[in-house]
Amino acid sequence: MVNKIFSFLHKEIRGLHQAAFLLATFSLLSQILALVRDKLLAYTFGASATLDVYYASFRIPDFLFVTVGSLVSISVLIPFIVDANDEGKGSTKKFLDNVFTFFLLLICALSAIVFFLMPYMIPKLFPGFTDGSRETIITTTRILLLSPILLGVSNLLGSITQSHNRFFVYATAPLLYNFGIIIGILFFFPIFGISGLVYGVVLGALLHVLIQVPSVLKLGLMPRIIWKPDFSLIRKVTLLSFPRTITLSISHISVFFLLSLASLMAAGSISIFNLAFNLQSVPLSIIGVSYSLAAFPALAKLYSSGERDTFLSHFTASARHIVFWSIPCAVLFVVLRAHLVRIILGAGNFDWTDTRLTAAALAIFSFSLVFQCLVLLFVRGLYATGATGKPFYINIVSGGATVLFSYLLVHIFQTIPTFRFFFEALFKVPDSPGVTVLMLALGFTLGSLLDGVLMWALFARKFPEFSRPVFRSLFDSISSSVIMGFVIFLALRVFEKIFSLDHFWGLFSQATLSALCGLCAWFLILKLLDNKEIDEIWNTLHQKFWKVKAVSPDSQVV
Repeated sequence: MVNKIFSFLHKEIRGLHQAAFLLATFSLLSQILALVRDKLLAYTFGASATLDVYYASFRIPDFLFVTVGSLVSISVLIPFIVDANDEGKGSTKKFLDNVFTFFLLLICALSAIVFFLMPYMIPKLFPGFTDGSRETIITTTRILLLSPILLGVSNLLGSITQSHNRFFVYATAPLLYNFGIIIGILFFFPIFGISGLVYGVVLGALLHVLIQVPSVLKLGLMPRIIWKPDFSLIRKVTLLSFPRTITLSISHISVFFLLSLASLMAAGSISIFNLAFNLQSVPLSIIGVSYSLAAFPALAKLYSSGERDTFLSHFTASARHIVFWSIPCAVLFVVLRAHLVRIILGAGNFDWTDTRLTAAALAIFSFSLVFQCLVLLFVRGLYATGATGKPFYINIVSGGATVLFSYLLVHIFQTIPTFRFFFEALFKVPDSPGVTVLMLALGFTLGSLLDGVLMWALFARKFPEFSRPVFRSLFDSISSSVIMGFVIFLALRVFEKIFSLDHFWGLFSQATLSALCGLCAWFLILKLLDNKEIDEIWNTLHQKFWKVKAVSPDSQVV
C-alpha cells in the first residue's frame, strides 16, 4: 500500500491540461484547508487587534522569502535545470549543490541579522501598534524567521520535481502547509497562546519540505552543502534572479505599505484586508497558479530548443483557459460576496460588521482577478524567453501606482463626503467602522489592473499573434459570465422567499441553488457560442489525467 502511494506521488505527468487539472485539484484541496484555517481564525478572534498582530507577523519573513528565496524559485531554476539535464545527472547535481549551499548560507545569515534588528524595525513598519502589541509581533516574527529558510529549501526541491514533471508531490506540499497551520490553531494556541499559532506555521513549512524529499532522493538529486562552491555559476544564477528579486520585492513592498497604513486605521483593518485577499486567492491559486506552473517547464524547454510556434501555442492555450475560468469566478464572487463570507467566515467572534467589510473588500479584489491570474502566466512566459528586465520595470510602475492609488484614495475618502457616501452605498457598508480599509483593496485592484495591461502589451509586442485567440475567449467568457451573474441575482430573489437566511443551511441552500442556476445559464451560453475551451476541457477530463501513462524525461514535451 505504501509503495503504491509513493508510486502515485512519483508519477510523471505530461501535457498542459492534465498537469494543470492535477495542480488545480490539489490546489482546491489546499484552498479548502486554507478556508478552514481562516474560518478557525475568524471564529476565534474576529477582525481584531490580535488577528492583526498575527497577520502583521508574516510580513518580514515573507519579504525575506520573496527576495532571497527568489534565488531558488522555480521560475529561475527550471531553465538552468532543464539545460543541465541535457548534459547529464552529474551536471545537474553539481548545479544544485552550488545553489543550495549559497542559498542556505545567505538566508541563515540574513535571518540572524533581522532577528537582532527586530525591536528597531517593527515600530517603523507598523506605527499603529501599541507597545504591548509590538512586543508580541517581535516575538512571533522571530519564530516565523524559520519559515523562509524551510520554504526556500522546499522551493529548490520543487524545482527538481517540477523539471521532471513530478507534479503530484509538488501539488501535495501546500496541502500539508495549511494542515500544519490548522494544527497550530487547534492544539498549539491553547497551550502557547499566539506564539502557538506561528509554531503551526513553522510545522507546516517543515512538512512542505519533507513531502518532497523522497521524490528528490529517488531521482538521485538531493542537494548537499559543499565547501568550495562555484561562484561563477552562482553569479550567473544571481544575475538572472536579481531582476526577479527586485520585481517581487517591489510588489511585496507595496503590500507592506498597505498594511502599514492599515495599522493606523481601526482595529481589525489588517485582518479584513488579509481575510478578503485570502478568499480571492482561492481561484487565483486554483486557476492562475495551476496553469502557470503546469505550463512553465514546457515553455522553458520549447523556447530554449527554438520551437517558437509550439511555445506560443502552449502559452496561448494556458491564457485562454485562465480567462475561461477566472472571469466567471470573479462574477460569482461579486454577486455572492456576502453569502460566501457569511458561510465561510461568519461565526463566533466574526460579527456582521466584519462580514460586510470583508465581503466588500472581496468584491473589490475580484475585479482584478483575471489580470492577477494572467500576470502569473505572463511573468513565467517572459522568464522562459529570458526576458527578466522588462517585467521588472513594469512591476516598478504598477507597484508604485498601487501605493499612490491607495494613498490618494484614502485621502479622497476621508476628505470628500460625497465620494465616501457613494462608495459606502455601492457596497452596502454605510457608517461601518473601519470602512476606510476598502480604499486599500481598491488601490491594490487598480495597481493589479495596470500590471496586467502592461504585461499583456509587453508579451503581445514580442508575440503579435498572441492576442487574437485570447480576445475570442475573453468575449465568450465575459458574455456568458454577465448573463450568469444576472441569473444568479434573480435566483437569489426567488430563493430568499423559500429559505430562512438566519440559519447556515438556509443561507447555504439559497447561495448554492442560485449559483447552480447561474452556472447552467453560463454553460448554455458557451455552447451557443460554440466555445472552444468547453470541448478541450471535456477531452481532458475524458482522458482521466490521473491514469495518463508516464512518459520518459527525454520525450518531447507537448
